[in-house]
Amino acid sequence: MARLAIGITVPMLFAAVAAYTQMGAAPPQTSSRYAQWEYGPPSDPSYFPIAVWLQDPANATRFKEAGINVYVGLWEGPTEGQLAALKQAGMPVICDQNEVGLAHRTDRTIIGWMHGDEPDNAQPVTDPNTGQGTYGPPVPPPKIVADYQKLRAADPTRPIMLNLGQGVANDEWIGRGSAARPDDYLTYVKGCDVVSFDVYPVVGISKPDGENYLWYVPKGVDRLVKWTDGEKIIWNCIECTHIGNPDKKATPHQVRAEVWMALIHGSTGLIYFVHQFQPRFVEAALLADPEMLAAVTAINRQIRELAPVLNSPSVTDGATVKSSAAEVPIDLMVKQQQGATYVFAVGMRNGPTRGSFEVRGLPAKATAEVLGEGRSIPVVGGKFEDDFQPYDAHIYRIR
Repeated sequence: MARLAIGITVPMLFAAVAAYTQMGAAPPQTSSRYAQWEYGPPSDPSYFPIAVWLQDPANATRFKEAGINVYVGLWEGPTEGQLAALKQAGMPVICDQNEVGLAHRTDRTIIGWMHGDEPDNAQPVTDPNTGQGTYGPPVPPPKIVADYQKLRAADPTRPIMLNLGQGVANDEWIGRGSAARPDDYLTYVKGCDVVSFDVYPVVGISKPDGENYLWYVPKGVDRLVKWTDGEKIIWNCIECTHIGNPDKKATPHQVRAEVWMALIHGSTGLIYFVHQFQPRFVEAALLADPEMLAAVTAINRQIRELAPVLNSPSVTDGATVKSSAAEVPIDLMVKQQQGATYVFAVGMRNGPTRGSFEVRGLPAKATAEVLGEGRSIPVVGGKFEDDFQPYDAHIYRIR
């Protein structure tokens, strides 16, 4: 009888594969999608990218304390000084591919290159006759694909990131400019290895009740997954400040809901937008908001602790859930890791409900530990129930 490793026989391996197949999942993957790039993001399964957008390297240590592990974008950079500061802080970066950046090809501080932000939005132009600034069409999608080829030819050892605007999720968005078409996105997504987008429901979609549209975040993730046929790495941006709305800001609870909605729907990386432009400009507004900073730090800590689980394959049809309120669906994701089944669930609308869960492949009696909440729920015959207040996200670990 052949043995593949100490104590593991071929029949045992087949049995393990069969068990995963019965649960509807593929066998565990052994390599990260980042492993294809020599100088890309870490391929360790315990790594989950959590970024901030366009921040001063001087604040890298403080962001690192909040659980941030990558910068995306550098103002008018990268410069030698910016890269030196990030390297000293142990903070990697995804940045523009300029001469300074290319001079650091073997520097692991740079883990990716990026296009200009939001090429799908109307681009600023200057009237040659009046000198007045205005907005014109978006960047043509074929140009993004051509630029991707140039960036990759200059350095194939790092992934190329593209961040798109809220038009990915918001069909009412008027900021895409003339000549823009919805099917442009099918071409845009071909011009990158990592594709992200930003939509800020509470403060940025021009609705008085933006807090009722947090589901725009997973809607955009779903679209990117569909448009890329699952072949690209999907990230997304998260709001956590006033940004340009002096009268509104997402609550810590809403921010947490946006995060878990995104992850449950297939995002594998987060970018916090931490600028504030109104009522006054604050570049690192998150760091100046003790309540939100504590909440984001706690969210990031939980993601970091669960990274090996989040990076593992999802169990297709591993569980079902029925919501007691038809207008408040509950979305879920199921993972398995080290003998435990994880069910990630979030209420998708701004209202309460009760979820009735049924998880496949469990013994007659089990216990669901609700992570981070200090409580447990009996699971009988694979079934259990739990209450959801508006936008609650619960994570169940069932052993």
